[in-house]
Amino acid sequence: MNDTTAVTSNERASRTDAATNERASRTDAKTNERASRTDATRDSARRNEAALIPPVDVIEDSKGITLLADLPGVPKDKLTLHVESDTLTITGDVDLPLAEGIEATYAEVSVPRFRRVFTLSKELDTGKVSAELKHGVLTLRIPKAEHAQPRRIDIKVS
Repeated sequence: MNDTTAVTSNERASRTDAATNERASRTDAKTNERASRTDATRDSARRNEAALIPPVDVIEDSKGITLLADLPGVPKDKLTLHVESDTLTITGDVDLPLAEGIEATYAEVSVPRFRRVFTLSKELDTGKVSAELKHGVLTLRIPKAEHAQPRRIDIKVS
């Protein structure tokens, strides 16, 4: 093999490498674009599913439990309480309308939904749950079942 052949082979290999690299770059760009669109869709879906966890105080007494959940900005018609077997789910959508022509320049809360799930004891009577929403605070009262309530046993004297 002479020097001319070696140079021609190197040039050919160099051109082939450049074409391969260009095809790979285009493929990478398309893949990145698809991934970026998929990530944007996934992020949008996550934002739609994302929810804040409201702070809840749980107070237990001899007759049952009381839950006090802070749900600021959630109106009664956008609040859902769901009890299924031993699971209580609280879901609420925030509804803070702004006056026409006004936009928020800064918002501390970017997720307009609250969601919290509780596992309830079998001692509680989920059929007798009562709820009240007042000033953004949800008060739930779940009484203990009859069999779980403390009772006094009378002693008979014979």
